[in-house]
Amino acid sequence: MRLPGKSDDEVRLGVAIAIPEPFGPALQAARESFGDPLARLIPPHVTLLGPTVRAATALEEIEAHLAAVAVRHEPFTMHLRGTGTFRPVSPVVFVQVAEGIASCERLESEVRAGILEEPREFNYHPHVTIAHELSDELLDRAFTELGDFDARFEVSSFSLFDHGEDGLWRPAREFRLG
Repeated sequence: MRLPGKSDDEVRLGVAIAIPEPFGPALQAARESFGDPLARLIPPHVTLLGPTVRAATALEEIEAHLAAVAVRHEPFTMHLRGTGTFRPVSPVVFVQVAEGIASCERLESEVRAGILEEPREFNYHPHVTIAHELSDELLDRAFTELGDFDARFEVSSFSLFDHGEDGLWRPAREFRLG
């Protein structure tokens, strides 16, 4: 995973929908079983804003922006089902969002505005990464082993994540929808 550089007076952050229990821990364990070194550093999630660097002094404005976005959106059902891949463009295998795509797209669009406006490297495609930058054999294994994954849950919030110096992504603040 390529991370944007940052200076001492900046923070590296992301915005995502965390995958709840028991599904999140199951996906994290699966990612670990494939040998993905990022499995313990990145909790299972659907990204709304990937790794982004901003001045630490902007955190209050960022949180106000995210709170305003959250209030404008109602909770929704997310259904995760089956696997997909971005290969050959990117060595990633993921669990697919089968329901809740439009809600994720609207959230992503609003999160990625104003103070958090960022150019996209790729078109937005909500998903949960389960294997990243591994051998083709391990990516194939992840694709096959989680091909029948099926989970349905209510999304009632999203979170601002902070990227620690230890490489761990931690939820810093939760924003309730509605």
